[in-house]
Amino acid sequence: MMAIPDFQTLMLPVLRASADGEVRIGDVVEKLAAEFALSEDERAHLLPSGRQTTFANRVHWSKSYLGKAGLIVLSGRGRFTITDRGREVLTSPPKRIDIKFLQRFPEFAAFRNDGGSDADESEAAAPVKGKLVDEPTLTPDETIRVAYRRLEAALAEDLLSRVRQGTPAFFERVIVQLLLAMGYGGSAGALDRALTGGSGDGGIDGVIDQDPLGLDRIYVQAKRYQDGSPVGSGAIRDFFGSLDRVRATKGLFVTTSTFSASARDTAEMLSKRIVLIDGSQFARLMLSHGVGCRAEETLTIKRIDEEFFDP
Repeated sequence: MMAIPDFQTLMLPVLRASADGEVRIGDVVEKLAAEFALSEDERAHLLPSGRQTTFANRVHWSKSYLGKAGLIVLSGRGRFTITDRGREVLTSPPKRIDIKFLQRFPEFAAFRNDGGSDADESEAAAPVKGKLVDEPTLTPDETIRVAYRRLEAALAEDLLSRVRQGTPAFFERVIVQLLLAMGYGGSAGALDRALTGGSGDGGIDGVIDQDPLGLDRIYVQAKRYQDGSPVGSGAIRDFFGSLDRVRATKGLFVTTSTFSASARDTAEMLSKRIVLIDGSQFARLMLSHGVGCRAEETLTIKRIDEEFFDP
């Protein structure tokens, strides 16, 4: 994460920005970006939706929370102004306005008690993709996205564990099902045709059309290894030899574990195109294409349609 102020850090600056009267939220975003000396990259950093910058989103949430506490009031489309209560706060301002500070105002406490609460301020920092994320600094929609990434990471681990528990034949079948879901092979009827099976497959576990017309083919090798047992360069060279015997120009090597550095170097060096998919990437692809999992619930995040209220 870039050095973009969290939405609670922005609360006091947002309130101060309205000290002289009505202000436009867009102007406040620009003013505070300059005040915090944000770089161009930090100003342009987008939310995952790609529809709003992270900094603008946090300024908007700061404004929203200040409004819940009665420190500001909306005065028009994209505009707000400070209230008498807000001016009173600024006469002897705290070092920082945050959720804990806002709890002293009954309107905000009622808002929180009615379910408006995001992460508990006392909650410890939580790991996300190997980093620590201080949850109380996140906006409510950012908290949802953090939770979503956690759910997906846990689901990916479960998917990979279940695949490892299956037979090698099951793993091969899942690979072909994934390729079909990604648009290869042309139809679900290609599943059984794609699986070569048997001990006489010559090092090829599956063959699937690259396109619906069958103008080209992808040859698949599957290695169902446990975590901690990486695929080495020898297996890549063996697969290359199998491709050579069938005069294939491209192959897909999938494992439930990882590839050693020498295996990846070998795949890059060889004259045939061999794509390597390790367990982590395989699980992510299964998630993305709905293989071995299904949607349980869909949450839609809505926000005000400003044009609807445009006089």
